[in-house]
This record gives sequence, C-alpha cells and structure tokens, in this order.
Amino acid sequence: MEKMQVRFERCKGCGLCVTVCPKQIVALQKEHRNEKGYFTAECTDQDACISCAMCAMICPDCAITIQK
Repeated sequence: MEKMQVRFERCKGCGLCVTVCPKQIVALQKEHRNEKGYFTAECTDQDACISCAMCAMICPDCAITIQK
C-alpha cells in the first residue's frame, strides 16, 4: 500500500518535499514529465515511509497526500 501519493498533474517539481523528508526517500523522478512538462516527485521506498506528512505540509501545490 502506498503511503505517499503524488498527484502528478499538480506537482511542479519544486523539490521542497525532497528537502524535508527525514528518511530521504523522496526524489524528483527523471523518467516522465506531467502534462505541464515538469518532472515530478516520487517516493523511492514506500516501506521506509513513516507517514510523517512533512512532504505534504511543505508542498505549495497540495500535490502530496499521505495514507496512514
């Protein structure tokens, strides 16, 4: 089950979520661009996610949701 979910169409790839993750498991992926042309954030290890929601709180576009 995914703990961190990114709404790719809303993410603009600003990278703020990458800087605040205490587990350092959030990264900007470089494989696919969203409709606006941005590379988006992704969780690289869902099992390591502790659902702290720091990434969701700092996201200026409300593109990240956390499932507990």
